[in-house]
Amino acid sequence: MTEKKRQSGPIPETISYSPIGIIHSEHAIAQQTPAQPVFAQDCQGILEVFPPYTTGLKDIEGFSHLYLIYHLHRAGTPKLVVKPFLQDVEHGIFATRTPLRPNAIGLSIVELLGVNGNMLSIRGVDILDSTPVLDIKPYAARFDHILATRSDWLDEVDEQTAFTRGRRQYKPAKR
Repeated sequence: MTEKKRQSGPIPETISYSPIGIIHSEHAIAQQTPAQPVFAQDCQGILEVFPPYTTGLKDIEGFSHLYLIYHLHRAGTPKLVVKPFLQDVEHGIFATRTPLRPNAIGLSIVELLGVNGNMLSIRGVDILDSTPVLDIKPYAARFDHILATRSDWLDEVDEQTAFTRGRRQYKPAKR
């Protein structure tokens, strides 16, 4: 493959985004919130899309799952080395999913249960209440499903330990 000359320009010192919506969930305390969507399958919530962006929801109901990209508005001070919830060993921040990132951006795949105007009912919510949403993208198995993967240190953790630690101190709300 021929190496192309890299197009470069000045790198902006700051990049800003405006929220397109907000998450409504039962989660108010980080340590009582499941650590990943896979541990939050019994947690439902609402994604409220702000009115100026409602037209962008056209045809979204045909997708079973969505990527939510959001601002981790309550994340702590960024760190470059952390002990993730599944191990008591330090790893580089980019080899973990901790919220203590240089840019406080979160990513979750949630199940879309229904759409009512600008309100999306979702399941698998591992997101704190009132979290600002930056973008929504449909999950597409044709593009996103990867069969052969490796997950380095995560593969060392057995399923029961992962589930127990991943649920953290979450207690289902009384319904």
